[in-house]
Amino acid sequence: MSRVAGAGAAALAAILLACAPPDTSVLPPEREAELVADTVLFRAANLTFRYTHDVGERDAGWDDRVASIVVTRHMVLIYKNEKVGIEITPTSRRFYQVSRDGGRVRINAGSGGARETWSFEPPADADGWTKAIRAVIRGSRSVANPD
Repeated sequence: MSRVAGAGAAALAAILLACAPPDTSVLPPEREAELVADTVLFRAANLTFRYTHDVGERDAGWDDRVASIVVTRHMVLIYKNEKVGIEITPTSRRFYQVSRDGGRVRINAGSGGARETWSFEPPADADGWTKAIRAVIRGSRSVANPD
């Protein structure tokens, strides 16, 4: 291969890497081990989430965010590498609710002006995702749960 062809191939590879969507699923090894130990039920990387904030308020808005999600027996984690969007655990006290609209799953977090929604289309089995997330919420201290 000539130097020109080699340089061209290297340039093409660099362009393709720059155009590739970023991987949002990278977690520190200890966090990954924690999730695996809790039995991963559902996992999807690099999904487009519709993030809606200040629902019902004058400053309401939304944007699409690429992130990853893991649902275990006791946790829901929406994250972009080490940055956490939502983390529902047994000790979570915030209002959480999940619903399904066709193939789309919506997770509502917070209430009043602090309410936000993370909605996404799972790769498969929207009903299974919804039921698993609902079980995590029911196992938490969320104010959505009756005493």
